[in-house]
Amino acid sequence: MSVTAERQQLPFPRPNVLDLAPLYDVLRREAPVTPVTTPAGDPAWLVTRFEEVRDLLGDKRLGRSHPDPDRASRLTSAAVLDGPTGNYDTEEADHTRMRRLLTPAFSAKRMRMLSDHVQHLVDRCVDRLVTDHAAAPDRVVDLHAGLAFPVPVAVICRLLGVPESDRELFASLSNRMSDYAIGDEAHRARDEFNAYMTRLAETKRARPGEDVISDLVRAQSTDADYDYADMIQLCVGLLFAGHETTVNRIGLGTLFLLTRLDQWQALTADPDGRVNATVEEIMRLGAPGDLGLLRYAHTDVDVAGVTIRRGDAVVLSVNSANRDASVYTDAETFDPDRPERTHLGFGHGVHFCIGASLARVELRIVFATLARRLPGLRLAKELDELEVRTTLTGGVTELPVTW
Repeated sequence: MSVTAERQQLPFPRPNVLDLAPLYDVLRREAPVTPVTTPAGDPAWLVTRFEEVRDLLGDKRLGRSHPDPDRASRLTSAAVLDGPTGNYDTEEADHTRMRRLLTPAFSAKRMRMLSDHVQHLVDRCVDRLVTDHAAAPDRVVDLHAGLAFPVPVAVICRLLGVPESDRELFASLSNRMSDYAIGDEAHRARDEFNAYMTRLAETKRARPGEDVISDLVRAQSTDADYDYADMIQLCVGLLFAGHETTVNRIGLGTLFLLTRLDQWQALTADPDGRVNATVEEIMRLGAPGDLGLLRYAHTDVDVAGVTIRRGDAVVLSVNSANRDASVYTDAETFDPDRPERTHLGFGHGVHFCIGASLARVELRIVFATLARRLPGLRLAKELDELEVRTTLTGGVTELPVTW
């Protein structure tokens, strides 16, 4: 296979939810920065090789804002991560303020303090799965509905100060907002999500609590430069990303382990000793979504022999970078024992995921607990029988398992 001179169309078809399109391997070798057409029909540059993706993630010449937003290429017709965000003139200052406000809430120390709460949630979910498994005529239960979804939702609700009773509402809004197959309905969902968060923020203003949304409302009310709409957008983004990404990683990690029983058996033999490396390999190889991170060039940028012009859209494929054979031995193989420990699953540079410590705590507890309590766990459906979500974050809609 070779790369033709034609502009490639995103997304590339995948063989299944765990593997990437073979074209990514070709692009990494032959055209690591290549012109593509986005699902929205706009031009962009796709970056696929580890070195360039890592460097551009940390390059301040690229940003999420655009010098002329009305003329910016769009990634999809979804209503999140679809186009430029933020103010071009103040993006760096706004990002610095956001990190300053959120870093204490998402510190590694505070996340470790949440460990007992997360363990309690996971144990409670597993207890319920065991009960449901015993009662089910076919002895099959849905690990997605019973564990992968409720645990991250409960954790982020507690941290942000969102009523857990609203979880079906905001999960539905998240799903619709990030679905690039439903057109205007995605944007209606975003408007509904903003309205929901505005009501919640005003409730916090009247009765503040010890939670992140209360902190952001207080900060916005005392900072004339902090726009109210930006605060609401940040709260929506935290709630969306805070559960959506971890739900998908639990699902993908379960699929990797249960389709590679040698790795599952190794984890069940030594849950505490192997879980950290297993989680990092899930973060490296797990590939939620079929696109990448959208950025815009704030000035001309030369990379890998290509000049990206000011205003051009750039799609950074973390999924592809994390499978770069020039960086990883047997890059497509799920191997927690691999010598290479670095990956871009949480990003890199100034935009390194602020929730990385939280995600690691949740994933480690989930997989160590499953390995200890349900060592006979296995899939009840074949991989290609599972329904894949048509959202930016991808993942599966169910995880039928038995033991």
